[in-house]
Amino acid sequence: MLRMLRRLFGLGGAGNGQQADEDKLTYEQMRELARHPDPKVRCRLAARQDLRPEILYFLAEDEDAEVRRAIAANNATPHQADLLLARDADGGVRSRLAEKIAHLAPHLSSDERDRLRRMAYETLELLARDQLVRVREILAEALKDVADVPPETIRRLAHDTEITVAGPVLENSPVLTDEDLLEIINGSPIQGALRAISRRRGVHPAVCDAIAATEDREAVATLLGNPSAQIREETLDHLIERSREVEQWQDPLVRRPRLSRHAAARLAQFVADHLIEVLKTREDFDAATLDAVAQAVQERLAATHDKEEGNSSLHVNAPEAVARRMHAAGTLDEAAVVRAVGAGDKNFVIAALAVRAGLPLAVVANMVATHSAKGITAACWKAGLSMTLAVQLQTRLAHIPAGDVLHPRGVASYPLTEDEMIWQIEFFSRMGEVG
Repeated sequence: MLRMLRRLFGLGGAGNGQQADEDKLTYEQMRELARHPDPKVRCRLAARQDLRPEILYFLAEDEDAEVRRAIAANNATPHQADLLLARDADGGVRSRLAEKIAHLAPHLSSDERDRLRRMAYETLELLARDQLVRVREILAEALKDVADVPPETIRRLAHDTEITVAGPVLENSPVLTDEDLLEIINGSPIQGALRAISRRRGVHPAVCDAIAATEDREAVATLLGNPSAQIREETLDHLIERSREVEQWQDPLVRRPRLSRHAAARLAQFVADHLIEVLKTREDFDAATLDAVAQAVQERLAATHDKEEGNSSLHVNAPEAVARRMHAAGTLDEAAVVRAVGAGDKNFVIAALAVRAGLPLAVVANMVATHSAKGITAACWKAGLSMTLAVQLQTRLAHIPAGDVLHPRGVASYPLTEDEMIWQIEFFSRMGEVG
């Protein structure tokens, strides 16, 4: 026995994977040491890489938790024993196993027998459902950026109720599909889940749209600050408009890469002075974009001056004349209408809509007064404006209830047919004639 113990403790047999010839144990010696009364001896034995599978399996049921922890950490432990240890009552055992199996699973060779592969994956599934948060955290951290792992395990971790478990996977895992992410976003995500998804590299446009639709301020701010997020121009336009009220989004917006001339000019209309300076000094803007920013700032200053001076052009009887002058100058574009909506200038919005659509002012005013979702949608179409703006006009100009608002069909197309919209325009025009 003394000789066996010398061999056991003589040459760092605890995990270096190799034993010198003089330190090797026979099968009979392994069996005898596995039943040694001192748990330190059994623990030392359990760490060896040259043990027979049946000895390792035997020690996986040892009464001492330290012995079982050594077996859980041992790369030579057979998968059957790992499956047994995944159900161990000791959290430390399961944690050690999680650390090991999470690193081993991605490296299962393609020609490994299916039986062993299934056992390893079954162990992962057990650990992903472990009641101990720490075990699931270890697993999530180890698997977060590994591609060759079971999708079921990753999805389970992504739906975990603890953000310390779900977060690393939601932010990094290449296994999660856009459909998986959309399911989480459209469900009841835990606190922090949307922010984790917003930090992913190359967030898909559909996922960006879904995050933007939640209007979760922290998540949207994170998304806007993610330079690789593929945010569609229309979605960005909506967020720019909303940022008039949500100032938290303004800073990441003005710093967002590849900001269009249109977007930069809109932001320059209302963001704080220090953010105006950011826009004016961006090195990636071309001369035309910088000119558009400068013009927007000038318009902003002029509008402030006119308001302070009580300029008559802002009075209720002047909007149509102003709209006609702007239309003739080619400046009565969608951005100008959006700015007026944001400023709450209802009379100018009605006038702009009428001028662009070539309709009498009274016709458009009647559409708004009667809260006609179809009428306003048809007027926007006739005016050559986007369906996104039509939604804003329904809610912010005509105050149509959310349940009655017409929304785009598909990406941004109008939900009514051309014949239906012509009928609406003719209907309200006839009403004006009767009046």
